Amino acid sequence: MIDGQSRSSPSATTPRLGCHTLATAGDALVLPAPPADDPVLRRRRIRHDIRHELGTIIMLASAVSVADDVGPRSRDRVEALLGETRWLDHLLRRLDEDDDGPAADPPRPERIRVDELVGEIVSGMRLASIRQVGYDASPAWAHIDPLALWRAVRNILDNACRIAAERVDVSVASEDGLTVVQVDDDGPGFGGGAGGLASLGLGIVHDLVSGYGGGLEVRRCKLGGARVRILLPSATVP
Repeated sequence: MIDGQSRSSPSATTPRLGCHTLATAGDALVLPAPPADDPVLRRRRIRHDIRHELGTIIMLASAVSVADDVGPRSRDRVEALLGETRWLDHLLRRLDEDDDGPAADPPRPERIRVDELVGEIVSGMRLASIRQVGYDASPAWAHIDPLALWRAVRNILDNACRIAAERVDVSVASEDGLTVVQVDDDGPGFGGGAGGLASLGLGIVHDLVSGYGGGLEVRRCKLGGARVRILLPSATVP
């Protein structure tokens, strides 16, 4: 008896752990053998372990962010690290959703402040990159999945900071019924850097924004490098 309630014998019940049914042998639980080379199960287990590691990073970074012996600059870096880690957790959850069901339409859009989300990304990039990253923005709204917009802007900004010589300029503005996220760099221009990554990133961006009625433009800019613009239908100002 424990706390006035009877305890069932292990042989009288079939315990469950997660989605696996466990057999019993006396007092021991026997895990069923997994199917040979099950790719879905393998990915789930890897993501499970990654999420545990992310949780540890979040706890450690949170402890540092409130520590008395950390200066303002380092505290800003830790806050940026926490933000990046939380976005990674969102990505893992999206992967779980994709594995749990058949291919579906893009996630339902939310009405978001694009300039605030992009400003968060720029703040983190300024702390992580040796390039000068400028930011100019006015209030702008759009209906889009926040994770999709974060991925799109991160792809463009990561590529710009990778190939820029010294400078990257980011802006968010409303133009003729569109919310425009623009990234300029002073690098060699699209196609002038290392092959592969830029094309892959732009393909990802196009697929992400087109699902919400958006578009993508690539051209030369006054800095001499590439100008990449994400064009999204503007949401009504509240």
